[in-house]
Amino acid sequence: MSGNEHAGNGTRTIKVDYLARVEGEGAMLIKIRDNVLEDVKLKIFEPPRFFEGLLRGRAFTEAPDITARICGICPVAYQMSAIHAMENACDVSIEGSLRELRRLFYCGEWIPSHTLHIYMLHGPDFLGYASAVEMARDHPQIVERGLALKKVGNDLMTLMGGREIHPVNARVGGFYRVPLRGELSALREKLLRAWELALGTVEWTATLDFPEFERDYTFVSLRHADEYPMNEGRIVSNRGLDIDVSDYDEHFEEEHVDYSNALHCVLKPGGESYHVGPMARYANNFERLPPEIQAVAKDVGLGPVCVNPFRSITVRAVEVLYAVTEALRVIEHYRPPEQSAIEVRPRAATGYAATEAPRGLLYHRYTIDDAGIIRDANIVPPTSQNQKTIEDDLRRVVATRLDQTNEEIQYVSEQAIRNYDPCISCSTHFLKLEIDRA
Repeated sequence: MSGNEHAGNGTRTIKVDYLARVEGEGAMLIKIRDNVLEDVKLKIFEPPRFFEGLLRGRAFTEAPDITARICGICPVAYQMSAIHAMENACDVSIEGSLRELRRLFYCGEWIPSHTLHIYMLHGPDFLGYASAVEMARDHPQIVERGLALKKVGNDLMTLMGGREIHPVNARVGGFYRVPLRGELSALREKLLRAWELALGTVEWTATLDFPEFERDYTFVSLRHADEYPMNEGRIVSNRGLDIDVSDYDEHFEEEHVDYSNALHCVLKPGGESYHVGPMARYANNFERLPPEIQAVAKDVGLGPVCVNPFRSITVRAVEVLYAVTEALRVIEHYRPPEQSAIEVRPRAATGYAATEAPRGLLYHRYTIDDAGIIRDANIVPPTSQNQKTIEDDLRRVVATRLDQTNEEIQYVSEQAIRNYDPCISCSTHFLKLEIDRA
């Protein structure tokens, strides 16, 4: 149910069965006693999906297609993380045109995923609408721009992946089929139009009314030597962390909390929360953005670091502009490779990989035997890494609004959660909200 319940004993409870405009399902409990915030718990109750278990006993070449089913919005991230991890285990490195095509493939995911979030999931919060459908009645040109931009990303996904949802063209060693130059050239005009749409998106999001809220986050992301990270790089933080992906488990761990079916991923040794996603990538890699995109970000009021999570919608828009720019660069310089994939021979080893899903760092680890059979698998999605940080944000947001009504607290709490574009069934349907106020 939704709405207010007034208990006779002086306790107020607010329940929201499902928070719209996120992916997944969960619950939140806020306890306020004598106008003091007593507790905040973000409860994830969706059952485990056991993808790691499904992978064990399967051939290493099957991992990309299986993991793509984890998420319908960011399947490329799961495919490419699995592929890179298998190639790492087999001591294979992909260079040249095939590597460039992988960046193009990732651009095809960032564009529609970020655009969906900006226009359909998060944007309505700032304009006071319950849904994008309602927003479209009063602001049709805004929603139309979002749909047009998303379609270009979908077209790119279809070309590179064989279809726009759960693509089937990526494989260990490369692709089953690589595009012809003419096919990519046909997309160029669409991408040039998308660049203007993406620039308009950055400018529009910068005009939104952002709540005043800032935090000194620990930002964790990939960093590459000379490019904005997508598929490759070292894991770094703004606190000095700089490690190879294979050292991930030495610095991060997943903790069980008794009120949630989802694990909280924290930094070792102190159990500190950390932030992954567009704001972390942007803060750790601002200087790796092309100069013209850095200039756009500065023009709309973003510095090299953004610490207001409500402004993450603008950071996402900057990443859309970058993804379109990068796609155009790859297409302009594309030369078809001699073969669509190289041969990858299995060997007994453990492989590690992390890529930058739209929502943040995605870690995969696989152990395979000499025959290429998967013996162990571990997947840590971005939302599980952000859950403790989301909870920390909620504590701070609610603590400054204890004098507000339950409806006002509920609204800003839901918006604070949507800042992270959470995917709970990669991690769940999100949110039953319960405020217990005495």
